[in-house]
This record gives sequence, structure tokens and C-alpha cells, in this order.
Amino acid sequence: MYAHIRPHRAPIALGALLALVGSVTGLAQPLAAKELVDRLGGGESIAGVLVLLTALVVLGTAIESVGAYVLARTAESVVLAARSRLVARLLRLRMPEVERTQPGDLMARVTSDTTLLRQVTTDSLVSAVTGSLTLVATLVMMARMDLVLLGVTLGVIVLIAASTGLVMPRISRASKRAQESVGEISSVLERSFGAFRTVKASGAEARETRAVEEAARAAWRHGVRAARWQAVAGTSVGLAVQVSFLAVLGVGGARVAAGALPVSSLVAFLLFLFYLIGPVSRLVDAATQYQVGAAAVARIAEAERMETEPGPGAGAETQAGPETEAEAGTEAEAGTGHGHGGDAAPRPQDPPASVVFDRVVFRYRPGLPAVHHGVSFSVPGGGMTAFVGPSGAGKSTVFSLIERFHEVSGGRVLVDGRDVRDWPLAGLRASIGYVEQDATVLSGTLRENLVFAAPDAGDEEIREVLERTRLTELVGRLPDGLETVVGHRGSRLSGGERQRVAIARALLRRPRLLLLDEATSQLDAVNELALRDTVAEAARATTVLVVAHRLSTVTLADRIVVMEAGRVRAVGTHEELVAGDPLYGELAATQFLAAPSGNADAPRP
Repeated sequence: MYAHIRPHRAPIALGALLALVGSVTGLAQPLAAKELVDRLGGGESIAGVLVLLTALVVLGTAIESVGAYVLARTAESVVLAARSRLVARLLRLRMPEVERTQPGDLMARVTSDTTLLRQVTTDSLVSAVTGSLTLVATLVMMARMDLVLLGVTLGVIVLIAASTGLVMPRISRASKRAQESVGEISSVLERSFGAFRTVKASGAEARETRAVEEAARAAWRHGVRAARWQAVAGTSVGLAVQVSFLAVLGVGGARVAAGALPVSSLVAFLLFLFYLIGPVSRLVDAATQYQVGAAAVARIAEAERMETEPGPGAGAETQAGPETEAEAGTEAEAGTGHGHGGDAAPRPQDPPASVVFDRVVFRYRPGLPAVHHGVSFSVPGGGMTAFVGPSGAGKSTVFSLIERFHEVSGGRVLVDGRDVRDWPLAGLRASIGYVEQDATVLSGTLRENLVFAAPDAGDEEIREVLERTRLTELVGRLPDGLETVVGHRGSRLSGGERQRVAIARALLRRPRLLLLDEATSQLDAVNELALRDTVAEAARATTVLVVAHRLSTVTLADRIVVMEAGRVRAVGTHEELVAGDPLYGELAATQFLAAPSGNADAPRP
């Protein structure tokens, strides 16, 4: 928790000082009241005392208001800093961490959990400090009035405080479970909105609603439980003061009757007793807020302990481990000429990249079956290489290992003869254009999607890539052209249009290595034929690796890697593999039979 407080120590200290000064002015009020009673008893003028009392009230209120503003502003700054730091870290998480965690739960840690820092890092802290100091000062003043009455007061307060302490762990447990349930709500909603068409087509609205309601009810139950114990803790303060008041009134009245205590002192003591409600309440509130906030801080800390990839200029404190020299490589190692894709973007004149897999073994987690069993192949710079094989053969995993979304369990992956683990990560990825299997399109405008990997691309470059990917007609019919909002995950575009946008985005980066994972699976025959020409043209200037199931795409490749059950079965040209590998011959025949009858360009095995 101190890590969140440390950068804001000065304004928190100022807010605490102002709150303390406000408390001191309040502490002087019972003394002024005692003087007022004494003057009334002696028949003296009370005008000056009344003016002093009024001034103390006004001054104390003003100072406390300024202090409250300073603390509120600082609290918002704490939340902002926590969110910024957490988002920057979450966006650098390693892929295995993301795959093990619900996205909605991560979002809840950024939103609702960080919100709880607002109270615990400022109000709770300052209340604990000022409440403690004010409590001590009040008790000292009460001791000056009468030690016997102080003993009565402390006896009652300590008894009730001890019982209050017993409920604090219950508040902590209930608050943590409530926050976890809020994270579950976010996870269920994220799942539903991420597959909205599927939910509707499956008639699953009611079931998904029930799932959200169950998570919401769980959050409600734990929240009510926490509120119940917080209410017990809060009302204990009032109970302690009321019981103390009755005890002090009885014992004090007897002492006044016996002449052991002046009436004015009893009045002042009772005022101090009521004034005691403030600091004691602040201490109890600070304790309960701490229990709630500690649960949120624990969840934020869990997210901050997740393993991350190295970021540009990131210090060791934000990494899962020390940043290696290779990961901290300079921009010059990756090339900075073109300016696309960030600081480490490749230069247009850079040669195509070569790729080598050397006895690669990979499993997603220790204890799970291996996905790759000693995969080896070599791709020279330039040209097009296709990966084919049955589902689950490990084709798409090849791309994940090249991009270092996952790390190999054994063997090596080399790009330009250099182990990808020795590349600066930003430099490696800046050299690669990658089109995912589901052709991801982000919420925003079409232009924003096109330049996502090449933010400095000019209009002429965008026009050129639109023509190459046959998107010019699409842009022409959109209401706002390139500035048209494409919807959540490109919902306003067809599947084929999303694929072409994803390919255009990759080409605009001018990569040295282009990875296409099922990049033409949703295109019609006409657009697929045009895009085949685009890919073939790109293969003359860059290295293209493509995972494909369409024979018309595969036969364009200079070499074909046939994979089965995590192994490389054969490597060769289409003609060589048809003649020499039964699995490829079967796949080719099946795909030829499934090809559209009108596609005269589909080659025959």
C-alpha cells in the first residue's frame, strides 16, 4: 500500500496537517465552554467568550474544508497513478498469463479495485493519524479535568473497542470476496458482449443474464455481509460514547454533589466526551476502510506480480525479472529508417528475414503434452512458405513462437540466424507483419485500424495498400470513408472485409517477415484471387509464411511444410509432395474437391 502512497507524501502530509489544525480548534471549544460557565457563575460578561467560540467554529470548519479538498484531490491522483501503472503493466503481460486469466477480471482490477484506493490511501491514512493524535490530546485534556471520570470513560471505550476489533477480519474477508465477485461480473459480461451474435443466435440471452445475476448476487451477498460488520463497528462508537456519557454523568454528578468537582469541569468533561466521538469514529472508519482497501490492494498486487514482457525503457521494478542486455537493445539494432510501428520500425530497404526452427519443443505449461516435438525446418529470406496439415498439427503455434508470444521449451527459433530470445523484443516484432486467424479489427475508425501498426503512414501509402487489398471500393461506399467507425471488433464489416483490413494493416508496416494465419479463409473467389496476387507480389520483397487450407493459396508457395501431430512430416513443392507424401496428397485431393466449381484458377493435383 505504501508504494501507492509514496509519490504523494507531500500533499497527504499537508492534508493531514490541515485536518489536525481543524481538530485542534475543535479541541479548544470545550475549554471555551468551561470559561463561559465560570463567567456566568461569577456574573461576568460573556460576549468575548461567545465571539471566541464562534471564531473557533468558523475557523475550524474552513481549515477542515481545505484539508478535505487537498486529500480528495490527492486521492484522485493516487487512483490515476495506480490505473496508469496497472494498465501499462497489463498490456505487457506475457501471453500465457493472459490466457490463464479472465479479461473481465483484469478490467475489474483496473476499474473497481483501483477506485477503492481513493479512501484507503488518503482518508484512511490521515484519519488514522489525526484521529490518534486528537484522541491522545483529548484524553490528556480530560485527564486534566478529572482522572476518575477519565478512568470510567476509558473502561467503557476499551471494552467496546475490543469487541469491535473482532469484526475487522470479517470485514476484510467479505470485502475481498465482494471484489472477486465484481471481477466475475465483468468476466461474464465481457464473454457475452465478445460473442454477442452467438449469444443471440443460440437464444442464450436468458442464460447469460442468469450468469450475470448470479455473480451480481454473490457480490451483493458479500457486500451486505461487509456492510453488516461495518455497521457493527460504526455503531459501537456511538454506543461507547452513550454508555460513557451515562457513566460519567452518574459518577460526575456524585462528585459534584460531594464538592470534589466543579460544575464547569463536569460540563467541559462531557463536551470533551462528545468531542471524543470524532477521533474515535475516524479511527474505526480508518480500520474498516483499511480492511476494504487492503482487499483491493491485494488484488492489484496480484496483477502486478504477473509476468510481463520487457517494455521500452522499462526499469527492473516493473519487470517479472531483470531485463537482459538483449531485451534492452537499442533502436539502431532493429532499424529506424521508415518510422512505422514505433521507435524500432524496420527500414524499407532492409532485406527479407530468414527463419529457422532447430529441433523446437514446445508445451504451453509444464506437465501438459508437448505441442511441438522437435520441429525443424529452414526458410531462406524472400519467397513464400506455406504450412499445411490437419487441425492441431501445431501450424499456428509456429507463428506464436516466432513472435515470442510463447517461449520454446527446447531447441531454438532463429530469425536472420539470431535466436529470437536474443533479439530486442520491440525490434523483433517491428520487423514482422502478423495477421491473426480471426483477422482482428479493433473498435474505432477504418483509418485507425489501417495505421495501427504504422502510425506514421501517409495518405499515399494508405491509398496504395487499399488498392493492393481491394479495399478501395469498400472505402468509397462507407458513409465517412476512412473515418467511418467500424464497430466493436469490426462488427460493421463482413468477415472478408475484416480479413482484408487486417492484411492491409500488416502490409502497411512494410515488414521483413509477413505471417498470414488463414488470412484468406473468408474471402470469395474473386477477392481471394486478387489477394493471392498481392501476397505473391509481397513475397518478392519480403519473406511470407502462410498457414492455409485452400489449395489455391498453397500451390503459390515456393516451399510447403507439411506438419502432423507437432512434427514436420515433409518439406517440398506442391508437385514433389503430391508424388511423395500420402498425407499431403490426401489433403490436396480433398481441398480440390471442395473448391468452388467456378474457380478455374484452382490448380489440380
